[in-house]
Amino acid sequence: MRSKAGPGRSLRIAVVLLVAASGALESVSFLGLERVFAGVMTSNLALLGMAVGRGEVVCVTAAVLALAGFGLGALIGAWCTRGSATVATHWPRRVMIVLAAEAVLLAVGALVWGLTGGMPGGTTRDIMQFGAGLAMGAQSAAMVAAGQAAAPTTYLTGTLATYIVKGIHSGRQGVWVPLRFAGLVVGAAVSAALLKAARAWAAVPPVALMLCAIAVAGAQLGGGAPDYAGRS
Repeated sequence: MRSKAGPGRSLRIAVVLLVAASGALESVSFLGLERVFAGVMTSNLALLGMAVGRGEVVCVTAAVLALAGFGLGALIGAWCTRGSATVATHWPRRVMIVLAAEAVLLAVGALVWGLTGGMPGGTTRDIMQFGAGLAMGAQSAAMVAAGQAAAPTTYLTGTLATYIVKGIHSGRQGVWVPLRFAGLVVGAAVSAALLKAARAWAAVPPVALMLCAIAVAGAQLGGGAPDYAGRS
């Protein structure tokens, strides 16, 4: 039987690293900024509704900024990756460019966060909230453009449901989906711990994890023989 080409181990690791980066950024966004998420728009819509119902103007503003940033990021990411040919063995170059731009955006945010000691003022906080949503929107669009060579990295509710249903139906599941869940938890935990112990450094893990993901995926793009992994 012929082996079916699919995402290799390198790309699967890169996805886990991107999920961990998302988790780390969510900690900074929710715990360090205005109690909204950078990439989970379902929750932000619910938070927006609760803030409107309770008349909390600051929370309404934060939710709107996160939603607007995510939407714009997804729009830009989609525009930049339009026309990309999707394959199962590597991420298209345009996807890599979008991820690199996201890493730069996160690095700028981490620098501003560090220079303010992790306590940015009101206007700066709003800009950073918008920027965090922008980064996650761009990443989401990039992963959609990558097709079957990638997977969702900013929201995992559907991934969890699919994993459970397929597990019930087939009785067999691989390790990569649980590793994504673990990556999300670990990434969030690292930045949350830094927010408590070394606040000025809390925005660094998302950048470091993004760069690691890009490096791992870039090695696959470089033309090495695809390493076929097990089920996702």
